[in-house]
Amino acid sequence: MIILRLTQSLLKDMKTTPMEVNNDVPSLFSWHANIYHLNKRKHIVFVNDLTRLTVIIDGVRTGQLTKMQEKFMETLEEYLLAEGIDSSNITSFLQNGSDITISKTNNRSVLGTMKEVAFFSEDDFIDNIARMKWLNRLIYKPIAYKRPINLFKETISIEFGVQKGTAT
Repeated sequence: MIILRLTQSLLKDMKTTPMEVNNDVPSLFSWHANIYHLNKRKHIVFVNDLTRLTVIIDGVRTGQLTKMQEKFMETLEEYLLAEGIDSSNITSFLQNGSDITISKTNNRSVLGTMKEVAFFSEDDFIDNIARMKWLNRLIYKPIAYKRPINLFKETISIEFGVQKGTAT
């Protein structure tokens, strides 16, 4: 199960109410989300609680919660493939997270990282994948100065037991 923890402004924009969720869900499957504007267009930024991996989507209008969820999963898969992560690891991760629950934010550290990501998001990129690649190579203090993409790769390879080129 993936938990999308929406900020108050995004909950209001999506016209939804959060569900109460117990905290026994692994933080690898918990994502905080917020709205930010870039070039007068609404974007939604998702930050993984454990690895601080960032995924950015656009093209979602007010009240399109289902479209937001679908676009998040599609963009996440597309981005992870572009990063060269083993497709079986991606498939395992997405299958384990096929059920999406909407909740409210619960981690100020992740919110701070999300604010930092929005600050560094620029429009000097060819496409959204290039922007996410750049953002996920920034070093973040809350995760021991590791790069989010490297920590995510390491975590899912440990979690799902398949490393690139080898099966365990």
